[in-house]
Amino acid sequence: MQKIAIKIQPTNNSTILKFEANVFLTEHKSYEFKNIDDAKNSPLAQQLFYLPFVKTVFVSGNFIGIERYSIVEWSDVQDEVAEQIENYLNSGQKAVIEADVTNKKKVPVTIYAESTPNPSVMKFVSNKKLVAAPYEFKSIDEAIHAPIAKSLFNLPFVKEVFLDDNYLSVTKYDIAEWEEITMELREFIRDYIADGGEIVSKEAIQKANEIAQQKNEQLYSTTANGLDDTSKQIIDILEEYVKPAVASDGGNIAFESYDKDSKIVKLILQGACSGCPSSTFTLKNGIETMLKNMLNDKVSEVVAING
Repeated sequence: MQKIAIKIQPTNNSTILKFEANVFLTEHKSYEFKNIDDAKNSPLAQQLFYLPFVKTVFVSGNFIGIERYSIVEWSDVQDEVAEQIENYLNSGQKAVIEADVTNKKKVPVTIYAESTPNPSVMKFVSNKKLVAAPYEFKSIDEAIHAPIAKSLFNLPFVKEVFLDDNYLSVTKYDIAEWEEITMELREFIRDYIADGGEIVSKEAIQKANEIAQQKNEQLYSTTANGLDDTSKQIIDILEEYVKPAVASDGGNIAFESYDKDSKIVKLILQGACSGCPSSTFTLKNGIETMLKNMLNDKVSEVVAING
């Protein structure tokens, strides 16, 4: 039997430390435990919660992540924690007692992962159309009418979810690296769709249709409440030249407003575009330059609003 070894790995969050094993601890699933009662299916996590500084325990793939309270520094306790985890796993016990999944007929579906210009975002593309309009979720509470996004938020490393056409863009927390979780996410999404899971509810679709109708009425309205001609021109340019390009990178850029006095255009960044290190360059050297060239002196500046 292979001896399990634990290697300590720091993360970008100083309160979270990863304890990597040389074997897989879960079958393509991730778990997050907030307290000892929450960890009923993980005797290891329950054991770790007896340590007074343990705040949260994550179990995913080949590692265990632990978030600590500030009463100690990791340098003082990390070796003892690593030894405790190693001894537990080498005793033959499982990190998590996973429930059996009943086999049922699945719908054929293919999912592949694409990297994006945003290092925190990965794009997962399906061979089937998923939604007719873009949806963005920053938390599990926002995803109440999007079951697939709500399910993804149960994974401890998922920070945000963006849906559009035939793909999902997932933003991760720094606790995990893409090489550790991409396969798990890809299989999770594939299995969810193959099992016939609901993507977005009827309520979400209805709301999206209402918003689209309102925007359409604004675009073609000739009343004072409608958009001015310059705003309509900006939207047309975004739809034709900008959106197809950013969609290929797993994001979306939506028109927010245009001030004819200051000549400032405000755009909403969504999906991979939101928080992307290269978004400033894209806005200033791409979109802003394009709008200035195509609309002459009607645009002075483009300002980003992260969705």
